Amino acid sequence: MKTRRTFNSFVALGAMTAAVLSAAAPAAHAQNTGKVKVGLMLPATGTFAALGTAIENGFRLHVAERGGKLAGREIEFVRVDDESDPAKATDNVNKLVKRDNVDVLIGTVHSGVAMAMARVAKETGTLLIVPNAGADAVTGPMCAPNIFRSSFSNWQPGYAMGEVMAKKGYKRVVTITWRYAAGDESVKGFKEAFEKGGGTVVKDLGLPFPNVEFQALLTEIAATKPDAVYTFFAGGGAVKFVKDYAAAGLRRSIPLYGAGFLTDGTLLAQGADAEGLFTTLHYADSLNTPRDNAFRLAYAKAYKLQPDVYAVQGYDAAQMLAVGMEAVKGDLTKKAEFAAALQKARIDSPRGPFSLSKSHNPVQDIYLRQVSGKENKVVGIATKGLADPGRGCRM
Repeated sequence: MKTRRTFNSFVALGAMTAAVLSAAAPAAHAQNTGKVKVGLMLPATGTFAALGTAIENGFRLHVAERGGKLAGREIEFVRVDDESDPAKATDNVNKLVKRDNVDVLIGTVHSGVAMAMARVAKETGTLLIVPNAGADAVTGPMCAPNIFRSSFSNWQPGYAMGEVMAKKGYKRVVTITWRYAAGDESVKGFKEAFEKGGGTVVKDLGLPFPNVEFQALLTEIAATKPDAVYTFFAGGGAVKFVKDYAAAGLRRSIPLYGAGFLTDGTLLAQGADAEGLFTTLHYADSLNTPRDNAFRLAYAKAYKLQPDVYAVQGYDAAQMLAVGMEAVKGDLTKKAEFAAALQKARIDSPRGPFSLSKSHNPVQDIYLRQVSGKENKVVGIATKGLADPGRGCRM
């Protein structure tokens, strides 16, 4: 009798197990075929608003080119304005991860905000693709198997321009930037290469982000009389700096060079004051390759605007997500396989093909560009296949 009861218990247990597995199977299947929630944490207001818009446009363009789906799964967007405010960053990213349950995070522009995103992504295991912020730590000490970048490290354009200016024979240079991660790290990259080439940075000038009261610092530059100036500014700050530099009469006596953000997405507002400026960046307006020409045409048709580096970075963030998703057949729980696929990938970018370093930062050509009219035209390649050193990364 006891044996029969035991047997019946096993039968009941088996039936229950089968029922549970049967119920779970559709849920697991739905996980790979339902919508993918993409959290866009980008600036929609403030100094970097236009940059955030361009990134989102680029991302959406690639998704649209694939019929609104990646690896067969429809993409659903959840948007948060990060206001380029590091003080609000942790709360904002936690809303996306814990309240909205996004599968992937895309953001952001401001390096300080990106650092908070990276911390949360690392703690929660949420996939993060950074489409702009170049904070060195994201692919340095904060690196993780689930964190990737489609843009650059702050070190890269700065280092490339340091090489350029040293080769041009400049010996005494002043640097000027906002005192935050992007500016400080860009200057460090510049100094590393410039000093290696025999130059000296005689003065580092800076002001808090997003302060644009440059006059006192411009007066100090004039008094120092360096051979040239290296700068990092972006967005509205870059517009005002270039115009103030010209208005102070410095353009005539002290050449101005910068990381490419100085003149990317800003030329219409800067006008003639930007004419002739040299910058270094991983994209330019006159690449004239079939890939870039097709991208620029598609972007112009979709948004009635010309694309810039920010649009390219957003577009490539979507390309990277697509590569990873296709490798795992849409199953974003397979993070190791997702990362392995991107590690091997060669992304067919409008900027030119690039791969990812071990710390998940693009290995890419950095162009020397010069402003001509409304374009940042290619003069040549400043540094070919430049890889960020990824200092401090342990993966």
